[in-house]
Amino acid sequence: MPTLLLPAGLFALAALLLPVLVHLARRQTLVPTPFAALRWLRAKARPRRQVRVDEWPLLLLRLLLLALFALWLARPATPETAPVQRWSVLVPGVDPAALPPARADEQRRWLAPGWPRVDAVGAGMVAVGATGSLLRQLDMELPAGVALTVHVPDPLDGADAQRPRLSRAVDWRPLPRLQADPPGAPAPPRLAIRHDPEHAQATRYLRAAASAWRAPDGRDDVDTAGPELAVPDTADTLAWLVAGEVPAPVRDFAAAGGTVLLAADATWATAPLMAPAWRDADGVVLAQGRRHGRGRILHLQRPLRLADWPQLGDPAFPAELRRQLQPVPPPMRAPAADYAPQQDDLRWPAALQDLRGPLLWLILLLLAIERWLATSPRRAAAP
Repeated sequence: MPTLLLPAGLFALAALLLPVLVHLARRQTLVPTPFAALRWLRAKARPRRQVRVDEWPLLLLRLLLLALFALWLARPATPETAPVQRWSVLVPGVDPAALPPARADEQRRWLAPGWPRVDAVGAGMVAVGATGSLLRQLDMELPAGVALTVHVPDPLDGADAQRPRLSRAVDWRPLPRLQADPPGAPAPPRLAIRHDPEHAQATRYLRAAASAWRAPDGRDDVDTAGPELAVPDTADTLAWLVAGEVPAPVRDFAAAGGTVLLAADATWATAPLMAPAWRDADGVVLAQGRRHGRGRILHLQRPLRLADWPQLGDPAFPAELRRQLQPVPPPMRAPAADYAPQQDDLRWPAALQDLRGPLLWLILLLLAIERWLATSPRRAAAP
């Protein structure tokens, strides 16, 4: 059923009075014609002044134009009709070749941002790790009448802490994974260090920690240089050991997904509000952290000196530093049957199709007809 997204636009219907007033104010021009005496004509009643509207078709057309324009301002819309009545989505990890042929009214998509078609990507779809969130988003975007089938690998990756609650019943079909092996341990951070002369001695603690991450060879392959050199593309973690305001390239590095470790005397005037991220055994804050864009900021609260930070010489320091730079993600693997969505009484806003485009073309067509009638040579004068 059509609806109006901006009903206040109907107040423009008050303009319907204008064409009526124009047509009432218009009077046909009377031209006197001299002729003989009136004495031989029969006497008739004197003409009375009365309201008269000329050219009803033109008046009605103008009224219709104003009414349609007021309707256009009110933004009419109608619920979208689903071209496909069934969606089958595949969670990455499922082999498309293991499924039967698709039905005529079925559309197969990957459960990934943008809902790519299965036949366009094939079996090489990379897991995105947010199965629950994507299921909820898909349920919101699909029209209410579309049936949903989900082919999910068992076990399932990308599960969050709560079973999805959707507005429709879902045909949940667990299938064996293409690769049943659990993912390996993440690679250690690829660290780059940029420092000024005052922090040159502090770099040795970070280089030693990076060497411990790459045990047993213990090679020191950390890119260490002055602040004037750009961060290499191979690095995902930057230690900025420079006093003063953090420059724009470092901020952009964090916004693009990198992790920035800031020295205690580095300042970031536009940084978001920090929260304690690293405490010692006594609860003293060692570093504050915060998300920035797609990356993270970790601002040290102590100088990297043994006199100020005795734990720098502790054998557990490299592992703790890595845990801060590379937090362990929460477990997101679960049996597929235990993560089957539940149907709930949810009412998502219906997807609407804007009708202002077709209505605008109708208004332009009627406006052309109105101009043709108003400028016709058969009319004595145009109101």
